[in-house]
Parts: sequence; structure tokens; C-alpha cells
Amino acid sequence: MQSTAAILLRKRKFSDTSLIVSWCTESLGCIQTVAKGARRAKTPFSGKLDLFFETEISVVTSRKSTLHTLTEVVLKNPFVGIRKNYLRTQAAAYFVELIEICTERDHHEPELFALLRRAFGYLDANDPNLRAISHFETELARIMGVHARSGESTSTSSPVKASPGRALTPAFALGNLFGRLPLSRTPLLKTLASETKSKAKKSA
Repeated sequence: MQSTAAILLRKRKFSDTSLIVSWCTESLGCIQTVAKGARRAKTPFSGKLDLFFETEISVVTSRKSTLHTLTEVVLKNPFVGIRKNYLRTQAAAYFVELIEICTERDHHEPELFALLRRAFGYLDANDPNLRAISHFETELARIMGVHARSGESTSTSSPVKASPGRALTPAFALGNLFGRLPLSRTPLLKTLASETKSKAKKSA
């Protein structure tokens, strides 16, 4: 059995009584667990398995598959501020989707957990803006080793070049290396750009 700090990324029905729960963890990487009995009325997991929750989990790791068994959850920070408005929730969901695209299951990367925890801490107290999204993408690209200011990826497996005269952006590098970016990115950026313009007009 192993214990680790973890942030809940996603959950879905596994059976009439159980859930499959995806986590970004501090010491095990991004993992999937089965929470047996989590859908029952009386369960020790009650109130502890919700999106974006920061927890301490205990897991029995499987040697045969990437689906491990969740045995205990201790809630540390529910980040309730993220649910204050749709825009915060939308940004948090985008961060989760981007991490899921850019990481391999069970790959240990402690910086990734720290980045997501900082991002959720920010959204817990602040509305997102374009700068916050850009910062997250930049940091994720750095952790993944795919962003170079010269306009070419530092990854040897998939060199990425920017258009002539244009700098390579972190999101561009990530999208090219991993094949895609979350579909939610474009509507999120459009909404944030609109919010920025509205605030600028009001302050003018």
C-alpha cells in the first residue's frame, strides 16, 4: 500500500456500487483507481470524491494493470472557490484536460502535481485571465521539456518549429508534440479575451 497527496481529476461509473477515479498525485504520477463501494449510500468515501479536491490517498497498486485500488481518502482542500463561477470551473477543467493529454499514466512527475496545486490555489481565490492560462501552459511545457524560446522544441522525438518570424508558444509546442490541445481551449480563451475587453471599456 502506498500513500500520496493527490488531486482528483475525473470520476466515472465502474459498476452499480463503484467508481473509477483519476488522480494527479505527488509521488505516483497520474493514476486511475477503482473506489469500491463508493456509490453506496454508506461509504467511507462519502463527500471526499469530487472534482478538483486535494486529498491524501492510500492505494494498493496493481502489478497486472494500470487500474489500482483506492483504500482511503483524507480530504485536505476542496478548493471551494473554484465553484464560485463557471469561468473558474472552466479554467480548472481545461488545466485537467491539458495534463491528461500531456502525461503518461503512472509516470512519476512531482512538478506536475505542484503546478496543478498552485493553479487550483490561484483559481480558488481569483478569476482566471489570459495571463494565468499562458503561465500554466508555459510551466507545463517546461516540465514536459518541449518549449524553447528559439522557436524549436527541445524534445528530440518531435521537433516543433514556429512560423517564420513568429516565436514558438508553449501551447503550440505541446499541441504539436502530443497531437492536439483540448477542444475547450478556444472557447475559454475567447471568453477571457471578451472579459478583458469589457473590463477595459468600463475602466476607460
